[in-house]
Amino acid sequence: QVQLVESGGGLVQPGGSLRLSCAASGSILVIYTMGWYRQAPGNERELVADITSDGSTNYADSVKGRFTISRDNSKNTVYLQMNSLKPDDTAVYYCKVDCRTFRSYETYWGQGTQVTVSS
Repeated sequence: QVQLVESGGGLVQPGGSLRLSCAASGSILVIYTMGWYRQAPGNERELVADITSDGSTNYADSVKGRFTISRDNSKNTVYLQMNSLKPDDTAVYYCKVDCRTFRSYETYWGQGTQVTVSS
């Protein structure tokens, strides 16, 4: 079993910054892609950014130039630095990890962390 623990959400004013973290633990052999998704009320969950095991990154157009995804493989942790936040960034943010465990190739989701951008 794999556990994902997210942290770093909260309330911030427009133009502010937040840093999200997601640490994976458990029966992990290899972690492949790690990513962040978000879901606002009434909307479907959407990709924000992801990063492969070799460091290649992919961003949603709406966050390019403002958000930066990174990972620390020694800690099995993925980060999302969010700058110049806008009210439209308000959502629950979820981390997603694709990994190989002793059983098989598996995908896990974090519990979600609320990000609210408001004055």
